[in-house]
Amino acid sequence: MHLGIDRLIRRDIRPDLLARLTGGRIGMLTNDLALTSGLLRGREALAATGFSFTRLFGPEHGLSGRAREGEHVGDLRDPVTGVEVRSLYGDAVRPSASDLDDLDVVLVDLPDVGARFYTYIWTMSHLLEACADAGVAVVVLDRPNPLGGRLDRAEGPMLDEGAQSLVGRWTMPIRHGLTIGELARHWVRTRGIDVELEVVEVAGLTRDAAIGGGEGTWMPPSPNLPSPTTTLLYPGTCLAEGVNVSEGRSTAVPFRVIAAPFIDGERYASAVNAAGLPGLAAVPYGFTPLVRDHAGEACEGIILHVTDAEALRPVSAGVRLLSLVEELHPGALVERSLVPMPGESDWSPLEKLFGVRGAFAQIVAGEWDDPARLAVPDWADAVADDLLYV
Repeated sequence: MHLGIDRLIRRDIRPDLLARLTGGRIGMLTNDLALTSGLLRGREALAATGFSFTRLFGPEHGLSGRAREGEHVGDLRDPVTGVEVRSLYGDAVRPSASDLDDLDVVLVDLPDVGARFYTYIWTMSHLLEACADAGVAVVVLDRPNPLGGRLDRAEGPMLDEGAQSLVGRWTMPIRHGLTIGELARHWVRTRGIDVELEVVEVAGLTRDAAIGGGEGTWMPPSPNLPSPTTTLLYPGTCLAEGVNVSEGRSTAVPFRVIAAPFIDGERYASAVNAAGLPGLAAVPYGFTPLVRDHAGEACEGIILHVTDAEALRPVSAGVRLLSLVEELHPGALVERSLVPMPGESDWSPLEKLFGVRGAFAQIVAGEWDDPARLAVPDWADAVADDLLYV
């Protein structure tokens, strides 16, 4: 399998596109976590083979990929290429006209995780619109979706566009099954974005390729996704960020745990295992988080083990994990509130993550416990024209 970045480095792309890139003024949306198959930073490998950049753009977590979640990042100069870097997770979420007026094309090379609320894809959506306005082409260097590409495993609910934030702008399911290149194609087509878009496909990728990724070659796409196992669970356990439990940020196992001072870990683990969630097993686990909910407090709960990645349905598991807390400890769960960022809706964090108004009351009442409610039977047809892999 050869990533889009690998193919560009090897000049394994259409001659006309190659000529345009070698002779054009190039920008790039990327970070240090977007590696080649040879484990080099993508922009570093491109620079070493003769490509030059006019400007770089950085998503959430910054160009280094080290900034904490939600931490605003400023502009800087790239220590690798020496060019200026515009942050798209700070004072602005999209490039300005002046950021683009001296560019011919912007490359996009980012490691997505396959969940609707991961911000990198929405930063790309803003870039597509800005480049359309500026008459600048976009070339996405594609990468596999670590949650796999089988659309029959997609899980909703579909986003209500009233949610409007950088964890969701346009309607799509939480586990979507597309690559970032396919998402770009889908948005350009369905949102009427008048931008010249090219996608350098992953050679050798198929929709039924094994999900996950080898631990030995894994590069965390952000600070709290340290392993393939974490990423597999993330579309479900990230929902815990919308309530008053700890999902394990600041620990060695973020997004693999659910815990709080009010949870009985023994009972919770027994209940989760009795629920028979496919591909998942729970073990009692305690820790003291350093940040966010219950920072500095001893918490009890569970650690999750993926026993069958192909069978796992993370979103379904995530909602059941929350409704089980309510069953065991009635009234203990409380929805978090957060002041919205400028331009975002006033929906709660959980509503934005889940994509449904009134999500908290529905989830704790068990209204989403049936996996069939998360089915998105029309999604495959909606994206059929945008698929690059079979």
